[in-house]
Amino acid sequence: MPPWSLQQLRLVLVEPAGPLNVGSVARVMKNMGLTQLVLVNPRCHLQDPLARQMAVHGGDILDQARVVDSLAAALTGCQRVVATTGRQQPQAQRLEWPEAVLPWLLPTDPEEQLRSALVFGPEDRGLSNEELLHAQRWIRIPASDTYPSLNLAQAVAVCSYLLHRQAVTASSPASRSTDPPADWQQRQGFCQDLEAILLKIGYLYPHTAASRMAKLRQLLDRSDPNSQELAMLRGVLRQINWALARGQDLP
Repeated sequence: MPPWSLQQLRLVLVEPAGPLNVGSVARVMKNMGLTQLVLVNPRCHLQDPLARQMAVHGGDILDQARVVDSLAAALTGCQRVVATTGRQQPQAQRLEWPEAVLPWLLPTDPEEQLRSALVFGPEDRGLSNEELLHAQRWIRIPASDTYPSLNLAQAVAVCSYLLHRQAVTASSPASRSTDPPADWQQRQGFCQDLEAILLKIGYLYPHTAASRMAKLRQLLDRSDPNSQELAMLRGVLRQINWALARGQDLP
């Protein structure tokens, strides 16, 4: 029986190309108690004989996998999202070690309805800058500088093991809010509302809005607001927009 804390976690593969890799991912998921596999625009078929051969007893993971046409669709309903990257150069957002981040994806109580996702990029390019911005936190598996790039299935195996170890060894639940964390759609909606207001008042300019909003998203993600908190912030934005529409002076 898989640990209860892993059953709400989605493992998302963006544009996987190799049936051997997809099958190997299904096998290691079965080994480590992960059950939800989502593929974004896969470039191979789930029923490819090579995928089935590599999955061995993880064939049911392939049978139950969901295929979607966008990363946004794969993350619908998720409250916490972690993206993986093999890049070593400085990033707009701090790269963290898997051990420090992956426990954050798991609920700490059987009653907690925490929906989360761990995202892996295509074998040939990894996740793009735009795709990375769908996640609140980024991880990189530390490896030798001589050859730091891991195979997709190997990266999944490392992360799956760490998640399983966390799930079966967690001894005391951490303190948590009684209100669930805001999900990805709520965060996106808030950021869209915020960008519209900031453009309207002249804080943002169209040609620099994307880079500024990326930094504001990082600030929001670090604070990890719950649903009620984010609803309150969106209410503030609506009131500001109402005042602007009426031509009222803002203090």
